[in-house]
Amino acid sequence: MTGVDIVTVRPEDGAGRLDRWFRRHYPGLGHGRLEKLLRTGQIRVDGKRARAGDAVGPGQAIRVPPLAEPSTRSAPPPPRRVRPEDEELLRRLVLYRDASAIVVNKPAGLAVQGGTKTVRHVDGLLDTLRFDLDERPRLVHRLDKDTSGVLLIARTAAAAAFFTRAFREKTTRKTYWAAVIGLPRLLQGRIDLALAKHMGPGGERMQADDEDGKSAVTYYRVIDHTGGQASWLALLPVTGRTHQLRAHCAALGTPIIGDGKYGASAAHLAGVVAAKGLHLHARELVIPSPAGGRLRVTAPLPPHMRETWDLLGLTGDAAADPFAELEAPR
Repeated sequence: MTGVDIVTVRPEDGAGRLDRWFRRHYPGLGHGRLEKLLRTGQIRVDGKRARAGDAVGPGQAIRVPPLAEPSTRSAPPPPRRVRPEDEELLRRLVLYRDASAIVVNKPAGLAVQGGTKTVRHVDGLLDTLRFDLDERPRLVHRLDKDTSGVLLIARTAAAAAFFTRAFREKTTRKTYWAAVIGLPRLLQGRIDLALAKHMGPGGERMQADDEDGKSAVTYYRVIDHTGGQASWLALLPVTGRTHQLRAHCAALGTPIIGDGKYGASAAHLAGVVAAKGLHLHARELVIPSPAGGRLRVTAPLPPHMRETWDLLGLTGDAAADPFAELEAPR
């Protein structure tokens, strides 16, 4: 650019963070330089100073100062190279696809986003799910690496903004299945236990903390059980704290099978080989659709959990809504 430019956020950009808008349209502008331009007031939104994390949406005017790069707004980035085996894997996991959304059945062990020592993850494979669109799909929520099940991916920026708002306004319903050690004293109930991050011998973990913790609420119901040995739980998180379901199940005295972080040795079921993996599965997602109505997608159990269900003879009614008496999401 050779001068100041006032750029209007387009409808197809949707709503999102200011730094992500710059990353998408001005990929040559590093984050450090962006922060400096924001601090000095050279970048403004609707004439006002802004911060990197501020939300921007269609119709807002962004003041873009002269940049060293001669190029203006970028074209959609070309697809990243994806190994053929990974492309086949991700497409095979697709449960549902329409003009706005793709839903995959994420396998346990595959991270959603990258991090330290994590080079293979869903976010890095999303180019293979462009199908007939130029836009790269976008993540709108996360699952823990060791949790399997329903993962929603937005196909456009506008759809990402719509779904993000639905999660923020809690107009969604996410139901999880878990196999736990033991049997809760009450067969159904509400866990209201604030959680905070603490460092311990095993690293960072969530612990009950009424003073410094953030509100965390989960509904649960026992679908089937084998006496005092193990139970099949349906879990409905109202809030979305890190490791919330794992910490809440442990607080019930029934740690999730395979969850050594929160259940230690008590989380392992003797004689069940498959129980070495975390037995937590995002079974169903219900969320408003940009096209109107509601999108409802369910994911089958992963192999290690299916094996445990068969070995323990867990045969409850999988089709019934375990939380039908609760108010449905708007």
